[in-house]
Amino acid sequence: MIVSSQIDRELVARFQAGRQLYNACLNEGMVRVNLVRNSKAYQEARKLPITIKKGKKFVTNPERKKLFNEAWKQYRFSEYELHSYATCVANQSKWIGSKIDSNTTQKLATRAFNAAKKVLLGQSQKVRYKVLSRFRSLEGKTNKQGIRWKNNQLVWKDLKIDCRIDWTNPVIKHGLDSQVKYVRILWREINGKRRWYVQLINAGLPYQKPQNYVSDGVIGLDLNISNIAFVADQKAGLLPFAENVPSYQKEIRQLQRQMARSRRSNNPDNYHPDFLGQKGRKTVKKPGKQIKGKRQWNNSQTYLKIAAKKRSLERRKTAYAKSQNRKIVNEILRHGKHIKTENVSVKGWQKRYGKAISAKSPGFVQSELLRKAESAGGSFQKFSTRNTALSQTHLNGERIKKSLSQRVHRDVTGVVMHRDLFSAYLARFVNQDDKLLLHLAVNQWERSESILKEAWQQYQKLASGVGSSETLRSDSSVEQVSLKLRSTSQISHVGLKASIDS
Repeated sequence: MIVSSQIDRELVARFQAGRQLYNACLNEGMVRVNLVRNSKAYQEARKLPITIKKGKKFVTNPERKKLFNEAWKQYRFSEYELHSYATCVANQSKWIGSKIDSNTTQKLATRAFNAAKKVLLGQSQKVRYKVLSRFRSLEGKTNKQGIRWKNNQLVWKDLKIDCRIDWTNPVIKHGLDSQVKYVRILWREINGKRRWYVQLINAGLPYQKPQNYVSDGVIGLDLNISNIAFVADQKAGLLPFAENVPSYQKEIRQLQRQMARSRRSNNPDNYHPDFLGQKGRKTVKKPGKQIKGKRQWNNSQTYLKIAAKKRSLERRKTAYAKSQNRKIVNEILRHGKHIKTENVSVKGWQKRYGKAISAKSPGFVQSELLRKAESAGGSFQKFSTRNTALSQTHLNGERIKKSLSQRVHRDVTGVVMHRDLFSAYLARFVNQDDKLLLHLAVNQWERSESILKEAWQQYQKLASGVGSSETLRSDSSVEQVSLKLRSTSQISHVGLKASIDS
């Protein structure tokens, strides 16, 4: 959006009004959640079984559902009741009513209701009240009233704001030619400055670039911490996540140290006094730790500038990673849209590996594959790792456990293959009942072995810099190379250059 200083101030004021209204609705929603939880009908409903047997099937207990509905109705916990509350708050506060239109008011109430509802249903532990720096979007309900897009301008009450539009971009042109359902305004901080944007939510299908076509075929996936293996009918690959993405770890650590020194110097009462400690044989002065429970912090302008630099680096890193990972998703979907993969817990990986998962974002790749495959009319099947145990299964049906460091699968039938590629190959033959149809995998192995070996060779060549004429090594040297590749892909992704458009 092309905004002047006056329009910028007005938009900030309207976002401030929207934030206060959202927090008021959220607070009222949580009050009603607590009343519902403490009601007699709710407590009786919790004692009843979730499902009951009706004939040969188990169905939802209707008595339990009826008691829950009574509790919700008794304390007026519904989306439309919260709409009424938000309208009353906006009308009583003339300032909020003058800044926020009725459609946006209802959308804020819906947003607050959904957050409180997640707590009531046990999907979240708590709600988060918004400060201005965390409240970044407002949206309308339709394109006829309130926030709307008209004549290639944003129109909101008395504001008419022009936008920078790249008419040569086919994606943007396709969106502007489509029917607009509703409009969202958001702001982002880029290089320390606030930038305003308009998002148009359109009806219909999104624009599809010619090179990002989707094929009709079955693909087996094996998701790892740092890479993903896929096997299709005529193609296989082992692609690293977030290829060549700068981590900015050194720069971020330096900024964090500067922020810590600035905050400590401006808030000495929030820290324990310094003390003398041992560092080897020397006695050195160590800084005191932060006092828990302190909420009053005085942050200098220098601290705020350093924090803005840190946020900018983190934003750039995230944007690069998403861009590279979307290329991986498009490459996989070029070979098939019916995807089969193990039901792995990325949240469990986050607890164990931390920063490695944050840098590579395997969960983002998984969610994008699910969204795009289903949007193209495909399917995304997750099967149990306990029932299939693909990494332990051999072609003769035996199961032999491997350690995580063993990256080469040595089948008892004599087959030698990369562990992730072999698991992705077997995933193609898992049916809807989470059972591996091993006889189909054995019958098609002779045809697919060359495809998998070619993918393994390419991965080795690109990871270690070996020339294309070098052939696949076997015996103990293969396993040593694979172990080296695994450590390289997890620790230093700078040297990895996957041929995504091969």
